[in-house]
Amino acid sequence: MKTLNEVEVGKSVKVVRLTGEGAVKRRIMDMGLTRGTEVTVRKVAPLGDPIELTVRGYELSIRKDEAAKIEVE
Repeated sequence: MKTLNEVEVGKSVKVVRLTGEGAVKRRIMDMGLTRGTEVTVRKVAPLGDPIELTVRGYELSIRKDEAAKIEVE
């Protein structure tokens, strides 16, 4: 399964599953990244961290290690 940190800039994907645990998973869900959510990768910083996304009509920046815990299709 592909993870969010592997998605190319400009592509849209759908969240399938969150693999994080505890507080990390709760934080990701609180930001609006839940199962079935459409996500577009807008930008990636020069060193790959952070990643800027469009989620539910707003801009969101997350760390590369957080993005690796989000499985997408």
